[in-house]
Amino acid sequence: MGGMMPGGMGRMDNTMAPPRVYLVPWRLVGAAEAPPPAAMTLYWFPASNADTDLRESRMLTLYSAQCIGMELVRPDDAATIAKFELTGKLPAALLVGKDDKLVARVDAENGHLKLARVENMIHDAIFNAETALEAQLDDARRKADAGDKQGAIDAYQKVWAERCIAPKKGRAAQKGLKKLGVEVKDAALRSSDPQLSPEMNARMIAEMQRGLDAELATDYEAARRAYLAASQLDPADPVPGRFLGELYRHNTGEWAKAINTFKRLLAMQPDPLTRAVALHGLGKMTIHMGNSAKGLALFEESIAAYPLPLTYRNLAVYWNSEGQHAKADGFVKKALALDPADSYNLIFAATYLADSGRKEEALKIAQENEGVLAASYNLAAIYAILGNKGKAMEMLKRHFYTYERYDDVRAHEMWEARVDYVFASMKDDPEFVKLTALAK
Repeated sequence: MGGMMPGGMGRMDNTMAPPRVYLVPWRLVGAAEAPPPAAMTLYWFPASNADTDLRESRMLTLYSAQCIGMELVRPDDAATIAKFELTGKLPAALLVGKDDKLVARVDAENGHLKLARVENMIHDAIFNAETALEAQLDDARRKADAGDKQGAIDAYQKVWAERCIAPKKGRAAQKGLKKLGVEVKDAALRSSDPQLSPEMNARMIAEMQRGLDAELATDYEAARRAYLAASQLDPADPVPGRFLGELYRHNTGEWAKAINTFKRLLAMQPDPLTRAVALHGLGKMTIHMGNSAKGLALFEESIAAYPLPLTYRNLAVYWNSEGQHAKADGFVKKALALDPADSYNLIFAATYLADSGRKEEALKIAQENEGVLAASYNLAAIYAILGNKGKAMEMLKRHFYTYERYDDVRAHEMWEARVDYVFASMKDDPEFVKLTALAK
């Protein structure tokens, strides 16, 4: 799927949730990767593992682009629950500042959190921050008019420092500083802001869901039309571009369009999930085009932005190709830790089980998940390692000519199969060479 399933965004009881378009990029508190610094942090304390009250929201997703951290606290994390004095008071949502000082909170009503109240809580907090920054802008303008150039510069720079949470005020400070002869730039600062009215939220969600439904049905042209329509509805919303870029990269093989889309996304202050997907996509294509070091660096940037199981899996592939099997195994485990129930994670891990001699476990996973069409390549890898050439060829053929729909994509995937160590025993086989004839 274009949007990628965020790590840990299945249900917390390890069953998979249905795909959605505006999944909030929650991070599990206590996860291995520390979150980037945030101006404020929203903590979600669900009452049970099946709680989905705050799982999907266009507003929360887009607010996360403004340095609002999104932290999910597991119901069994007694230490964090006690730290915020919420024992026996779940579910709840707390908004805290940089010093863990409470800014606002939303408590449950009839056992559930109301998403609209949480969205309004963040809206109000950002509005208050913008109001305070506007007062600082007024002070800077007065000082500039009075001839206090340095005083005005200092005041503008204080506003500029808060540009992530208040992009509009940051742009105003940038203009004020330029008039005073001071150039400040930030490639990530967006030039316009998303429209967050209830009407626009409903229209965007409906259009994006149409696109995702079409993509899941492998109607990639209909998906493309819907994602493009959504991006035109609100050009400042990065989520349609995320889905579109992945459609170009993974489904239609239009890599030039994918690269341009991902670069555009990175320059518009995207949410953490969009940033991670864009960096991963660029990294994957960069490695394929021969620059492994730069591709690896992009993968690492992607993980720093937001850890995705897919990025961990591709880091495992990279380090395995470098002969560092223990390091590769560590990334496989990290992918599984993010989403233990995900079929793609399980199938991918099975290739390492097969390679390490745990053949019966690997075969069991492959047989149980053979119906997962999108995992046909990795299923082929498992059977190749197990020495079942016939089954490996069957899965590869299914991958190339049932799952994939475009020759440009087939060409990239066939090249990958020819250089993939798991198919080393088959690389000179005439049947394998013929099957991968489009490789480039």
